[in-house]
Amino acid sequence: MQHDAEPGEEAARTARAAETEGTATAEDREPPARPDPPSARDAKRAGITAFIGTTIEWFDFYIYGSASALVLGKIFFAEASPAVGTLAAFATFWVGFLARPLGGLVFGHFGDRYGRKKALVTTLTMMGAATFCVGLLPGYAQIGAAAPVLLVLLRMIQGVAMGGEWGGAVLIATEYAPPKRKLLYGGFAQQGSPVGNLLATLAFLGIAQLSDAAFESWGWRIPFLASAVLVVVGLFIRLKLAETPEMVRALERRQTTKLPVKEVLTRYPMLVVLGMLAGTAGVAITYVKTTFALSWATADLGFDRTSFLTVISIALVVQVLVQPFGAVLATKWPVRKAVLWMLVPEFVLLPLMFLLVSTGDFWLAVLGMGLATAPHAMYYSALAGILARVFPVEVRYTGMSLSYQLCTTLFAGTAPIVSQYLLTATGSTWPVVALGLGYTAVTLLGVLPLLARTGEDTPAQQTPAPATART
Repeated sequence: MQHDAEPGEEAARTARAAETEGTATAEDREPPARPDPPSARDAKRAGITAFIGTTIEWFDFYIYGSASALVLGKIFFAEASPAVGTLAAFATFWVGFLARPLGGLVFGHFGDRYGRKKALVTTLTMMGAATFCVGLLPGYAQIGAAAPVLLVLLRMIQGVAMGGEWGGAVLIATEYAPPKRKLLYGGFAQQGSPVGNLLATLAFLGIAQLSDAAFESWGWRIPFLASAVLVVVGLFIRLKLAETPEMVRALERRQTTKLPVKEVLTRYPMLVVLGMLAGTAGVAITYVKTTFALSWATADLGFDRTSFLTVISIALVVQVLVQPFGAVLATKWPVRKAVLWMLVPEFVLLPLMFLLVSTGDFWLAVLGMGLATAPHAMYYSALAGILARVFPVEVRYTGMSLSYQLCTTLFAGTAPIVSQYLLTATGSTWPVVALGLGYTAVTLLGVLPLLARTGEDTPAQQTPAPATART
């Protein structure tokens, strides 16, 4: 028979409970529930959610690139010559990349400390608000020097949001995925980049049918304003997804790190450097082929806006179709072998692309752009899974975001402005070709040692080396 507790014993228990309640943190009082292992359906839903979210974020980010090549120089740097105005617009384009490492650090910290989901909801909201405001921003003719200053500020907010978005989206997909398919599921998040780019290009292709006066006065603003609808849809989908199982377990075990960036930079600095180099071809060549090539083809080769935007759109359709095969190859083959098969053809196909585009022929330009798209696109699909397996869970968001976003700042964001400078200074595209090939060489110099150092140059089905052995 169960007896009632003595009054003194009951009072002691009450006092201890009150003391514990007063000193415990919110996490101590309400530890996250231990999740069941995710089902295949959960993994697919997480992958699709990551894809939709990154598509919307990349759409917002890429429409700025198209606008930079076509119109922002005229609207916000009206007193400069056309060439200088384009360079200035590309400089504001780079500002978004300068801000991305900051976004990676800020949201990586909160994502590693408190969970991936909250960070991703915030990044999507920030990106949508900044993009919508760009569509409302008056030009230089209306408010003078304040116009480019505000443009730079909004572009920085876009950059911070994108810097926090990428790592979290990849982790939503990979941390829900089965152990042997994480690299494959990382490709879901990566697929948002070409689809977002394609949607951005199609948006500008549609408004390019307007007269020059209409395009420059109000038409270019339509994609920026319309993005608000996509952001609302993305938030609805993202809010319905639960926290990733791996992160829930880390929170339950109090496995989080007080200052993730310190942990990454003191224990894994070489992995950050190698990861930064490893991303170069996957992120930089895209901007040589789209943002710079659009400006070059319309300004120097006689292509009109509609024609070359169509060329880019076709190349992006090719990218959407072939990119997922990169993650498939890296899952089926040893990762090192898959990487070499994906990247080495770029040394031939990128120069061929510039030769074919320089003919001024529409279909030859389509052929060149399509062929040169395949190598770096397939590699980009595998890149997310490679970086996601490098760092341990408690600093994974920060580590992979820092590697990737430093890469975009140093290489991707500078690609259009450096390419334009080389063309302006030399009058030839061959230095631009050399720049693109240099991006590919840098990538190989980073990814091959990274795979060897982390023990991940084996087939992706095998379990990678433990995190504790990766310092």
